[in-house]
Amino acid sequence: MTSYDYYSIAYGALATVSLSLISIVLGVPLGLGLALVRWSRLPVFNQLTIAYVSIVRTCPTVTLALLIFYALPVVGISMEPVSAGILTLTLSTAAFNTEIWRNALVNFPQDQYDAALSFGMNRNLRFRRIILPHISRTSLPALVSEMTLQVKSTPAVAIIGIVEITRAAIRVGARTYEPLPPFIFALVLYSLIVLAFVKTQRAVERRFAPPGDH
Repeated sequence: MTSYDYYSIAYGALATVSLSLISIVLGVPLGLGLALVRWSRLPVFNQLTIAYVSIVRTCPTVTLALLIFYALPVVGISMEPVSAGILTLTLSTAAFNTEIWRNALVNFPQDQYDAALSFGMNRNLRFRRIILPHISRTSLPALVSEMTLQVKSTPAVAIIGIVEITRAAIRVGARTYEPLPPFIFALVLYSLIVLAFVKTQRAVERRFAPPGDH
């Protein structure tokens, strides 16, 4: 492999990181919003959320990418590959994040909720000051796990023309007739990206852990 080959795969890593971060930034709050819909059992919206989560969680990411990129133009919605890739990954991770947040909400300690009520907190204040900090701490490990899976799901969007790590490694291997070195380098890059997420999780957990848990 030449220096240009390494550069090509590293440049693909930028696409992987960018797509992952954008979809995570969009998918985490979207998942929280949908989880609140399910937790509140809002009529109609609750059923729509259940249907969305069930369908997307069972749909392979590559199939979802093809559906968005090739089927939406049929109804007059055309998207560039990058936009379609971001939408695909966002919808995918939001569905899984919804269940993570919902599980935290369902298991929220009732005594803390009752204590907030006794202090006369309104619904918005209870959520911001009591519920959200608690469920954020309890959901963090599962959310980070989903984020690492999101990084490893990005090769699915290569099918619509986005050059990320895996696609870049395939191109280099096809051109040099030596597939092993580029895929080893790709594996190293994936490992570094996932390690960065795990390190960030541990730093956040230490930052927000109760004083006695440090």
